[in-house]
Formats: sequence, structure tokens, C-alpha cells
Amino acid sequence: MQNQLTLKDWTLFGLLGLLIVLLVLSMYQIDRQWLKLSEMQTALSEQAKDMRDLRTAVAARPVATAAANPVADKTVATAFARAAAASRQPDYATGDWSVDAFSTNLKTITPLVSSDAYAANVQSYVLESLLARNPDTLAWEGLLAKSWTISPDGLVISFKLRDDAHFSDGTPLTAEDVVFSYRFIMTDAIQAPRERAYLEKIATVNATDKYTVVFTFKEPYFEALSLAGGLGVLPKHFYEPYLKNPQQFNESKGLLLGSGPYKLADPKAWTPDKGNVELVRNERYWGDVQPAYNRVLWKIIQNDSARLTTFRNGDIDSYGARPVEYQTLKQDAQITAKSQSFEYMPPVVGYSYIAWNQERAGKPTRFADPRVRLAMTYLTDVSRIIKDVFLGYAEPALSPFSPTSKQHDPALSPYAFDIDKAKDLLKQAGYEDRNQDGVLEDGKGQPFEFKLTYFQANEDTKRMVLLLKDLYARAGVRMIPFPQEWPVMLENIDKKDFDAITLGWTSGIETDLFQIFHSSQAQSKGDNFTGYKNPALDKLIDAARRNVNEAERMPLWQQAEHLIYQDQPYTFLMRRKSLLFVDKRIHNLQMTKLGLNLGFLPQENYVPKAQQKYTQ
Repeated sequence: MQNQLTLKDWTLFGLLGLLIVLLVLSMYQIDRQWLKLSEMQTALSEQAKDMRDLRTAVAARPVATAAANPVADKTVATAFARAAAASRQPDYATGDWSVDAFSTNLKTITPLVSSDAYAANVQSYVLESLLARNPDTLAWEGLLAKSWTISPDGLVISFKLRDDAHFSDGTPLTAEDVVFSYRFIMTDAIQAPRERAYLEKIATVNATDKYTVVFTFKEPYFEALSLAGGLGVLPKHFYEPYLKNPQQFNESKGLLLGSGPYKLADPKAWTPDKGNVELVRNERYWGDVQPAYNRVLWKIIQNDSARLTTFRNGDIDSYGARPVEYQTLKQDAQITAKSQSFEYMPPVVGYSYIAWNQERAGKPTRFADPRVRLAMTYLTDVSRIIKDVFLGYAEPALSPFSPTSKQHDPALSPYAFDIDKAKDLLKQAGYEDRNQDGVLEDGKGQPFEFKLTYFQANEDTKRMVLLLKDLYARAGVRMIPFPQEWPVMLENIDKKDFDAITLGWTSGIETDLFQIFHSSQAQSKGDNFTGYKNPALDKLIDAARRNVNEAERMPLWQQAEHLIYQDQPYTFLMRRKSLLFVDKRIHNLQMTKLGLNLGFLPQENYVPKAQQKYTQ
């Protein structure tokens, strides 16, 4: 028996059909929306590229002669003049990657928490300051600041910020971010003792309007402009939440966001287990000249031979040669065919040293006695180290000051190797070979024995330490080489858990001794990690820092140098030449008063289109 279709059934079928038609139309409309969205995304991408090309073209316009503080003209600030000149080269092109190598794993790249030059290098591509140093004249130029004024007494510096600067996430950069950066550092719960040591000179930092920030100092300071203008500006909206949980910030590994030409793809995601550090172009970069490279990558390659092989294969752009291989590489057909070579001593080159820990677990060590430290300097044959290990590509360092600096007293000369003077000093300090076993003992019969900590991946340092072991043994001092990984070394420095350690400090145009040698900095996680204290030196450092008159200040620094020379808190080793090979695809390499301009920011180097290797 068949069922008859009623009016109700026909009505239901009609409604069902209508629903199907509406669904089809809806799907069609969604497809059109997706298509439209795709077209818009493509258009925006093309517009972004057009804007980058336009900004680069604008930046390539001629630059007027720079005034004292204001920008050179309305188009290109003086800080971007060298980068703009590079962009006018006939073969200039954007694109490709900058690829380099670090010789050690990084513990953290979070600003303030990090304490090594490797992390600082990464941060320099992401964070920016109010001023930048001109590599040719060494004068300060406006970067985030477009102008500034200094009060007659030198205590108040007012900066007028650019109104077009913003962070990589698009948030405008204002005076409030500068104020926040200062207050964030000065928060005791934030792990920034090194930075606080310097910023304590500042009384207040205030924003008087959206783009004006005023630094007021407690007293005159010879590097006041450098201190205020060199402050890395942290985005308030990104870092302020960590004030509620400072420990989370202090233990972080990769919290990095700024206004610079490059950024982390995820400003919170980097961790040491990722190994390499990779930055990507900041597509929102506000600068007058856009960055040339699409990406900046640092590979972690701890072995010297592996780094050389990687350079030979074209997988990194530069290689810092060891002295023992430099001349051979200069004759190597493959290396010379692909490389430019540079041999130079930068005016601001740092120095290497052996630091003698004077206090451990709250108790003085044998190195608390200045006679012992001086004896160890007499036993450290720096001339032989330079000759045998570094093959003459270095010069002796006798203080923190460069021999070319006005801070240095040329009447001083390096201590010469003298085993007899060393033995005499050690005898005065109570060390003699009491049991005729060839090792000195103190009055309680304890042998003069210590561990010398050094970075395990550096072959030249290893050779130096083994040489020193033999030299020290000749005087009855037993030194035990103690290689460590870089993160472990940094941790032990913070804890002051070492006997002696060999490291290096970077240097500057004028070196402030406060952070490293002032007694107030002999605290946990401060840079006076040896516990060295000399009240007379403290007074000289304080007096020099307060004196803004260079002619009066330099004699104070020289007196301070004499005290350090006598006390030997460090045994100063050497300043090394840079022996660098750079891939020929990297163009516009120039020597400046700050050294080779490789990696300078604003970016001056580039790869011509025909020689580019990386497309993304």
C-alpha cells in the first residue's frame, strides 16, 4: 500500500530544498571571502615590499652635512648616513642571510639577565638606544633621539625622541618606555646588578611629554651622555608584567623584544636547547634605512676545526683564525679564492687576564695577599705566551687601559718574567718547600695548589694554560688546569666558586673602572667577582667619575692605574689582533676607528643579488 504525499509533506520538502540552496550559496560566499582575503593578503604583502623598496630609495638620497646634535636633514638621520651610503652602491641589494658562529652555547639572551658578549651581540640587533657612536668620528649621534640638550652644570640631559619609532610588534615607542627601562633595571628584584651599578648615578628619569625624556643626575659624571644615551630601551607593555613575578624574568632564557631592525620570530620562545640563535627581519622597522639581510643566524660551533670546515664549505660568512693557522690559511688557495682577509688591532680591543679570587665561602684565600698575586704575575711569562702561543699577533696588557688611551701612563711597563723575584715574594708571604718535594707549602704544611678555570673549547687558551702549568711548577706552585663549559663558568663566577680564572673583558673609548674594581661591586653577581677591595683606589675612581674636565680626569685615571699595577688583582695578559677571513660575497667592508664594520648597526654590509644564497 503506497503512502500519499500530503500538503504537509510537500511543505517540508520545499523547506529542505530551500535550506540546501541557502547552504550552497553560503559556501559559495565563503569561498569568495577566502579568495578576497587571499587577494588582500597578497596585496598587503606587495605593498609592504613596495614600502621597503620606497624607504630604501628615499634613504639613498644625498645626505646633508651633519649638524652637532640634530639630524643631518629631514630624510636621513646622521646615525643612518653610512648605511644610506651603502644603499647607494651600484650592486646594493637587500635579501640573503648573515650567518656567523658562536664558539659556545648561550645560557640566556634575555636582557639584563645575560652577562656575556655573545648575548650582547644578539641583543644589539633587537634593542636600540637613544644615541649611537659614529665609527669615523666617535661622536654621539641621534638614533631613537633626534636631538638633545645638556644643562650648563651637566646634571640634566633632555632628549627629544623621534615620533616615528616603534617596537617590532607595532607598538609606538615613547618617552614612557625609556622611563620604564630605567625603573625596571633599578628594581632590586630584577637580576641586573651590573646595570644598576652604573645607573645609580642617575637621580630621576621623567617623561615631560610623549616624546621628551629628561635624565637628572645626582652629581657630575664624565660619561653622563653615554650612560643616558646608551640605555637600551625596553618595551613597557612587554616587560612590565614581569614586575609581578621577577623570578620568572630572572630565570628566563629568551625574553627579547625591541625596536631594532631584527627580532625573534617569537619573542618568548628561544631556549638554550635550540642551540642556534636566529633573528628575522623586522618588517615594521622604523629606521631611515631598512636592514639588508632577511635573517641573521648564529650557529653554535664549539670546535675550532669544525668552524674552519664550516667556513670552507660556505656555511658561515666569517672565520676568526687562530694565530697558529693564520699564515697557512693566507696561502690556502681555496680560502684566498673565497675570502677577504683582515689583520688589525681595534682601538677598543679588549684584554685577557687571569683573575685571582681573593675571597671564597666568606674566607680570604691565599690570593688575598698582594705579594702572592704579584709573584704569580712574575711567574706568568706574557712575552713567551705571545711568542709561542699567539705567534706575535698580540701585545702585552698591563692594565685595563689601552696603551693608546689618555688614561694610560706611558711610564709604566709590563712586568717581565722573573722566577727569583716570584720566589722571594712567596717566601715573604710564608711559602717555602718545607718537605723538599718540589712544591711550596704554607706555615701549616698545606701545599700551594690551585685550579685555573678556563673555557674548554678554546685550543689557544688550553695551550697557554699548559705552558703556565710548567712555568708555575718551576717555582714550586702546583696549578691544576680546570676546563669548563661556558654556562658553567658563568654560574661559578656568579657564585665566586673558583680559585683563579682566565677570561677577557671588552673595552671602550674611555674605560670606567668602577664596575670591575670598585669595592662596592664585590658582591654576588657583580663584576668585581674576585672580591678585590682597595679604599684608595675607590676614592680615585669616584673622583675621576665625578670630574667632567678631561684634562683633570686623566691624571686621576693614571693614579688609579698605578694602584692596580701595584696590587695586581688580575695578572693582565694581552690584547690580541683580529685575524679575520670574510666571505667575498659580503660587500662594503671598511675599517673604522671602532674596527672593521662587519655587523655594524645601522646595517652597512650587504650581498649583491647575483651572489645571494638564501631566498627567504
